[in-house]
Amino acid sequence: MRSQLARKPENTYHHGDLRDALIKAALREAERGGAEAISIKALAKQLGVSQPAPYRHFADREALLTAATAEAFRQFSAMLREAMIKPSKQSKLSRLAQATLDFGLRRNGVYRLMFASRTVSCAAKGSELHEATRETFALVIEALEAPAVGYLRERQALKIWAALHGVVMLAEQGLFTGEAAHATREELVEDFVNETKAALAVAIKDAQRRKKAGA
Repeated sequence: MRSQLARKPENTYHHGDLRDALIKAALREAERGGAEAISIKALAKQLGVSQPAPYRHFADREALLTAATAEAFRQFSAMLREAMIKPSKQSKLSRLAQATLDFGLRRNGVYRLMFASRTVSCAAKGSELHEATRETFALVIEALEAPAVGYLRERQALKIWAALHGVVMLAEQGLFTGEAAHATREELVEDFVNETKAALAVAIKDAQRRKKAGA
């Protein structure tokens, strides 16, 4: 007896499904070659839809890049959050930093889409992408596990963020092997973590002492 349920034809999409499929496909292409590898025409062919179909969801290639980058940041944040909540003897900042290094090296094409293209810098304040990046940075601040004293946490968060990015990009380019410093990338990242936590503790203590003296 034949099933009464109509089977959905392969490579057809309901409204909204194609948008998600395009984003997922764009991230797969980014895995191979960063933002430069993403082509709406190629993705339409890959997904078996007409060339005009993607434009019902994205005005142009930049709009698709923006949506894909926002999704990449959400995935990145979810991975960092998972690393931070796992029971461990390591500090939250250490877990976040090592997870960032792992993500940057393992998914370098997506990492370059997120951090080495102009997509984020062109994102409007309050946009989906802007909010996704703010969520990620908020996790860095949370990982510091320190009280809010002025903008000391934000400053240290930016410093370690820049340091981590430097390690990932140098390693990806084959310019950092650790031989010169007799240290692995992971050990160097742990140095950044310890220096950041120590510098923040001193800065907070100094700020609190000055505030108490001026009271």
